[in-house]
Amino acid sequence: MNTKPIIALDFSTSEEIKQFLSHFKDESLFVKVGMELYYQNGPEIVKYMKELGHEIFLDLKLHDIPNTVKRSMKGLAALDIDMINVHAAGGSEMMEAAMDGILAGTPAGSTRPDLIAVTQLTSTTPEAMRREQLIEVPLLQSVIHYAQLTQTAGLDGVVCSALEARLIKKNTASDFLCVTPGIRPSGEEKGDQKRVATPASAYEEGASHIVVGRPITLAQDPVAAYHLIKNQWNGDNH
Repeated sequence: MNTKPIIALDFSTSEEIKQFLSHFKDESLFVKVGMELYYQNGPEIVKYMKELGHEIFLDLKLHDIPNTVKRSMKGLAALDIDMINVHAAGGSEMMEAAMDGILAGTPAGSTRPDLIAVTQLTSTTPEAMRREQLIEVPLLQSVIHYAQLTQTAGLDGVVCSALEARLIKKNTASDFLCVTPGIRPSGEEKGDQKRVATPASAYEEGASHIVVGRPITLAQDPVAAYHLIKNQWNGDNH
């Protein structure tokens, strides 16, 4: 397999980003730029990291009326990113509009970014889903339903827990992307994540990508932590 974990850059400033990336001068990374970083630094931070040769997952979770999402995606695709997402709860029409926007905005000669949809956040519990979203079906059933809706809308995959990846692929397609946050090496604190998995168990469950933040970004030696997780993710647990 030998794929790269996606590093969640949960920082606020470009200075923090530059400091962190300075540890990886000779290595091409796959990094996630979320709301905190993008809203405070704008597209320039994405352009900076692309110039360094890194792949970008722009994690903005768009969820709005179809036309707004389409126009927004057209502008974001022009940044030459590698992956971006929406909320599946926005519905099939919104997801189709998102793909239309990406196709229109991808620069000529560039590969369009993978478009994926969030099913249920890995911080969501079954109890919260029933009480706050008024969804009475089991959480796993809700996740699979959103995944199938996403596939029907023509998207490339979903954000889900690694614990759900195998069943999602069984109910969609073997090449349907399952991008899995909530990854914690054995012994690490879960933090605000609820449905978590280790890199090794995510590998066993068939996740397409893992997203890892604090276990790398807050490590005393980020490079060593990254390579340990990368090895475990690729099936080398020695």
